[in-house]
Amino acid sequence: MAYTLDSPCEYQEEIRKSRFITLADHVDNPVAAQAFIDQFSDPNASHNCWAWKVGQQYRFNDDGEPGGTAGRPILAAIEGQGFDQVVVLVIRWYGGIQLGTGGLSRAYGGGANKCLQAGERLLLVERVHCVCHCYFAELPRLKARLGEFDVLIDHEEFTAQGVELNLAIPPERFNAFTQLLADLTRGRELLIAP
Repeated sequence: MAYTLDSPCEYQEEIRKSRFITLADHVDNPVAAQAFIDQFSDPNASHNCWAWKVGQQYRFNDDGEPGGTAGRPILAAIEGQGFDQVVVLVIRWYGGIQLGTGGLSRAYGGGANKCLQAGERLLLVERVHCVCHCYFAELPRLKARLGEFDVLIDHEEFTAQGVELNLAIPPERFNAFTQLLADLTRGRELLIAP
């Protein structure tokens, strides 16, 4: 099982006169992760180290810290707690005392761990994305039954003939929901993969 964050979270601490602020949030894709990093990085800080993971894709950056002492421990915190679709940024203002490579790894990884532990977890459910069309008269009955199948509406577009719905369905509920759609529309509508 994988989790993501339900809302942004933050953790702050001071370690041997260096100040660390850790920020984390849910992201849907690598572009959103980079946008988060760009938005919250502080150009006046000594280091803006980060890591993100979205499915099988991941990246991390030490931003001038010794190799492997910042980005990799942040990524290890993300993976160690079973998170996915998450970005973590740790901002450091150097306080004049060297922490050493072990101290840096503990500071960055520990801050990421504490930040993610404080965040609100949200279970990620795998979903199949598809499209269906229904007439206006069928829409209220269909919407009333979506919750039974844990179906989410990604987007709906009204047309002259009815409504086109982009749906996200858990794979194990796909066949049952397909049967419901056929029953509600008397076999006229089927789910179409986009």
